[in-house]
Amino acid sequence: MGILSFASMKPITASTHLAPPSMKSLFKTLRIFIGILFGGFTASIVLLFAAYLYLEPQLPSVQSLKDIRLQVPLRVYSRAGSLVAEYGEKRRSPVKYADLPPQVIHAFLAAEDDRFFQHPGVDYQGILRAAFELIRTGQKRQGGSTITMQLARNFFLSREKTYTRKLKEIFLALKINRELTKQEVLDLYLNKIYLGNRAYGVGAAAQTYYGKDLGHLNLAQIAMIAGLPKAPSRDNPIADPRRALVRRNYVLGRMHALGYIDDQNYAAAVKQPVTASLHALSIGVEAPYVAELVRADMVERYGADAYTAGYRVYTTLDDGLQQAANRSLRDDLLAYDRRHGYRGAVRRIDPASLPDPKALDAALGNVPAVSGLEPAVVRSVHDHAAELYLGGGHSGALDWSGLSWARRYIGVDQLGPVPEQASDILAPGDVVYVAHQADGSLILAEPPAVQGALVSLDPRNGAVQALAGGFDYYQSNFNRVVQAQRQPGSSFKPFIYSAALHKGFTAATLINDAPLVFNDPALENMWRPENYSGRFHGPTRLREGLVHSLNLVSIRVLRAIGVDYAIDYVKRFGFAADRLPHNLSLALGSASVTPMEMARGYAVFANGGYRVDPYYIQRVVGANDQVVFQAQPLVACQTDCNGQTPAARTVGTTAITSGDGAAGAAVPAAPLVAPPVSAVQPPAPASDLPSAPPAAPAQVRIAPQAISAQNDYIMVSMMQDVIRRGTGKRARVLKRNDIAGKTGTTNDQRDAWFCGFNPDLVTIAWVGFDQPAPLGHGETGARAALPMWIEFMGTALAKVPDRPIAQPPGIVTVRIDAQTGVPTAPDNPDAMFEIFRSRYAPGQQPGRQRPEWRGGPPGSGRLPEQLF
Repeated sequence: MGILSFASMKPITASTHLAPPSMKSLFKTLRIFIGILFGGFTASIVLLFAAYLYLEPQLPSVQSLKDIRLQVPLRVYSRAGSLVAEYGEKRRSPVKYADLPPQVIHAFLAAEDDRFFQHPGVDYQGILRAAFELIRTGQKRQGGSTITMQLARNFFLSREKTYTRKLKEIFLALKINRELTKQEVLDLYLNKIYLGNRAYGVGAAAQTYYGKDLGHLNLAQIAMIAGLPKAPSRDNPIADPRRALVRRNYVLGRMHALGYIDDQNYAAAVKQPVTASLHALSIGVEAPYVAELVRADMVERYGADAYTAGYRVYTTLDDGLQQAANRSLRDDLLAYDRRHGYRGAVRRIDPASLPDPKALDAALGNVPAVSGLEPAVVRSVHDHAAELYLGGGHSGALDWSGLSWARRYIGVDQLGPVPEQASDILAPGDVVYVAHQADGSLILAEPPAVQGALVSLDPRNGAVQALAGGFDYYQSNFNRVVQAQRQPGSSFKPFIYSAALHKGFTAATLINDAPLVFNDPALENMWRPENYSGRFHGPTRLREGLVHSLNLVSIRVLRAIGVDYAIDYVKRFGFAADRLPHNLSLALGSASVTPMEMARGYAVFANGGYRVDPYYIQRVVGANDQVVFQAQPLVACQTDCNGQTPAARTVGTTAITSGDGAAGAAVPAAPLVAPPVSAVQPPAPASDLPSAPPAAPAQVRIAPQAISAQNDYIMVSMMQDVIRRGTGKRARVLKRNDIAGKTGTTNDQRDAWFCGFNPDLVTIAWVGFDQPAPLGHGETGARAALPMWIEFMGTALAKVPDRPIAQPPGIVTVRIDAQTGVPTAPDNPDAMFEIFRSRYAPGQQPGRQRPEWRGGPPGSGRLPEQLF
């Protein structure tokens, strides 16, 4: 091997050192990349600016952002504020930001946008994180939408997934952030967001899933709701409890990580089970027939906005009285149904399935509950009892006291034999209805085929206190109070008698109660009206004719005063003339009227003689808490109102007088068509009815006087006798001295009525079939309808003291002979006292009688009649 010397080596100099070519290329590439980035950034800014200029005109205006209106449903309340009904496609209960529990805000921030209070509506960090994740994995694992962007999308934009829509969302979010405060944004978002099962907003979600107000939810429940915006339809705790639980615990974990909750609260909340279930709307008072009236009125007034503009309608309903009306009507109709026998099981199932609760639950699921009546399956039958399956694993028993009434229905007047054992009535596999009695026991029942109606109003102003339009609204929404035009029968007689008093009759006028035959082609070739009892009483005082509801007395009275006169007079009470028959059958109540119209008519008697109009809407409040409508009803003022005295007001073609003074000027009659009952706008006085001059809102709108105070006082006295000793004497059970009324029964007992009142309340009860048919022998107003009235008024007046009616001036009391109606001496065994208007009082000398009494009122002559 050779030896290399240092001398042979060449020194390394700068001229011999060369830089690597790759470094130059790297620097050059970096400069180009930076240039491209800058150019791309500049181009992006230009493009974004151009996009903004292009899209900005399409964005909602600033004013529309500030005037965002939530679609809040129409809600109907009672006078006391109890919820009656809600109408609208979306369930929403707006909650103001100031009223939101802090945990609700924290939960949504943790779940959706933890930097909400830091970013300007668009979280660039979040967008970059989402973009990086998309580039890294090719999957969209993180969302970049802020709460403000979600708000923009939910309020104004479509759900289409395009770049244009995303840009609009970003620009609109920036605009919202500029125009609204963070608190306003959260307020809108938490009230707008869809949270599944028709619930929009956190308030509605709390009610839908937990049946509570938002402030009563625990931490786990709040987190469950906060987890819903991601997939409200798929991952809600009703649709998929498992996925909802995972999402809830994620929200709790985020709240814990962000410091909103401590270790202890976090640990306790994640251990909570899923407690959500669908909760129906919590109705405070059941009044679906009134709710429907209100709904129709509001739609007529506001159109489709009625369902979305957040109107709150406060009705005139009294909670307690409405509940009493529902109960009284149902009890009465069920009692009628039991009197006429049992029609049998609803359906039958295979007895082989009786041991299987799931099969029984499925069978019961096809039979709806009806107005307090629950379906049940008969599992076994014993001698005098039956075992029932009530559903949901619950059982019950029917003993003989709940079964023995059920004689087989054959016809309205025909029943099968009295049952001797339970097997005469039921068999295993029968699906039947039962009702719970006050002592907790069960009684066999069935939805009645017969129907009824009850309406009660304040006679001083016409405010409807309670209204039940049928046995069950969800079986039949036909509102019999305002839609059923039926014959009132004898309950119409007081209006005829009032007309007679006005024309000069007195309560002591003698009318011959004897057979009568008419040859009237408008009625029948030979019309032979009869009294219900089939008996005749001869000469009868007018008071007794009404007390005992004598048809022949009423017909003779109507013939004496004239049908045309009577129709013109009856219009004072608000009845439509075109539905009043122009013949003598009017005396027997052959007109077509609704229970509401009868309530308006009887209110005249109850309030001292003034005609008020029924109304049921007290006020309407808008979404901004401003009152947009306030009822101004006509008020029966018996004392000075707005500086006017009742004596100055008249109605009808004949003047009304306050006493024996000169009659006031005659005025036209009431309108031919009764004014509508609707109260969205208070019924305006008819153009041909006298009314007070236009008054300021704070002033009272004075009701027109329909009949004189003296006429009213005598009529009320006569109708009080109907209860004391006449056809309404069952009402004496109430032990009151201030109630008055009249029974009503039509031909073949097709309609049964009781119309009664005291100075505080007018109540009308009606019973009949929707398709007119006989109710059955003996089913008169006193038997079929009066018990409903008694039960209701017993509740309504339980704590109301007796209110005797004050005697008006112009009334005198005279001792008369009960048989002849003429003044008599104190020692007459048939002596009694009667009240008269001063101008028509008989002479004070015993035994003497005014000549005009012998055949009828002054100027009438003797009543023509054909006796046999």
